[in-house]
Amino acid sequence: MSRIVVMGSGETAPTMVRVHRDVFAACPPGPAVLLDTPFSFQMNRDELVSRTQQYFALSVGREVEVARWPRRDGDPGEVERALALLDQAAWAFAGPGSPTYALRQWRGTGVPGALTAVVRRGGTVVMGSAAALTLGSHTVPVYEVYKVGEDPEWVAGLDLLGELTGIRAAVVPHYDNAEGGTHDTRFCYLGEPRLAGLEAELPAEVGVLGVDEHTAAVLDIGTGTLTVEGNGVVSVRRRATTTTFAAGESLAFEDLAALLRGEATGAVREPVAPRKGQAVTETPEQPPATSLRAEAESCRAAFDKALADRDVDGCVAAMLGLEQAIADWSADTLQSDDRNEARRVLRALVVRLGDLAGVGAVDPRERVAPYIDLLLQLRSSARDSKDFATSDLVRDRLAAAGVEVRDTADGAEWVLDSSE
Repeated sequence: MSRIVVMGSGETAPTMVRVHRDVFAACPPGPAVLLDTPFSFQMNRDELVSRTQQYFALSVGREVEVARWPRRDGDPGEVERALALLDQAAWAFAGPGSPTYALRQWRGTGVPGALTAVVRRGGTVVMGSAAALTLGSHTVPVYEVYKVGEDPEWVAGLDLLGELTGIRAAVVPHYDNAEGGTHDTRFCYLGEPRLAGLEAELPAEVGVLGVDEHTAAVLDIGTGTLTVEGNGVVSVRRRATTTTFAAGESLAFEDLAALLRGEATGAVREPVAPRKGQAVTETPEQPPATSLRAEAESCRAAFDKALADRDVDGCVAAMLGLEQAIADWSADTLQSDDRNEARRVLRALVVRLGDLAGVGAVDPRERVAPYIDLLLQLRSSARDSKDFATSDLVRDRLAAAGVEVRDTADGAEWVLDSSE
């Protein structure tokens, strides 16, 4: 099944495991190949390769080989070895890093043709984050604009999308990014003003194909349809006019192309049939957290509730859930301090559970109530019999044990001193 899969982000996150598994299930036999070019300039290149292979092996259940693409002026032997591996691939993948670096290394080489050939022979090319930006006719130089401060401009893309589908678009991942907090980082960190300015510079036949984070646009060449998978939506934008398609919806290529050109279309939102063995429910599943930090906050909230209820099993379950989340996200190539933050939260929860063990999870009032109530009944009987010495003795002994007795019009009440 010939396909291009565009992932807005999360390509090595737990959120996209099911999508990857479905993609592999439809692939013909043949090697699965990681092309590491987008991040190959980084000093931790080997670590990122290892973590990516770990993710696909442990989470997705597929061994992935590595086509270590050298710099374009590198060893010709390495170049040919990488191209030979891609020539056998049934599935090829590239992900995070720098889109403009990848374009500089791939343009004018055999890589674009090798990736196109994977799809033409029935395989699948998966591009996420930085690599996704290279697929269209125009590419956002995101780091240069957002990090360096260069003026926004388009860079020519590989246009594999146009070559294989006829669809003319600038592909923009991270479309719903919200990392900026107080400033707009949507549209792959451009924000609305910069995207609007760039959009005005596109040729008349080119629009913007936006893919939300932790979302995939699956383009099936054979059926001529785009299907949305994952947590978010795919946006088709034409000069600030946007049409969105949610997970589970599909769109014909001809309708997609018309929307990108700004033409009226009778596009029908076709729901996707359930996967074989998938139960049909009226209530959709809760989407998984889209970062380890979000997982940590969710587990912390569950722990707080369990602790307030003195529910030890609930506390343990929340801690084990966080430990599992740390393991699940360990292969994610997103470089952030989320793992350190999650470990800090886990250590804090361990300490708090230890504090609970020190005082006891069972409310001591429940344990001592029968004895105190009995003593108060004896005190009440003594007072009724004018035996004030016994009455005072009971009261004083209870006070010494941390029980404050309060006489009210409705009878004696008691409070256990929590400091005892």
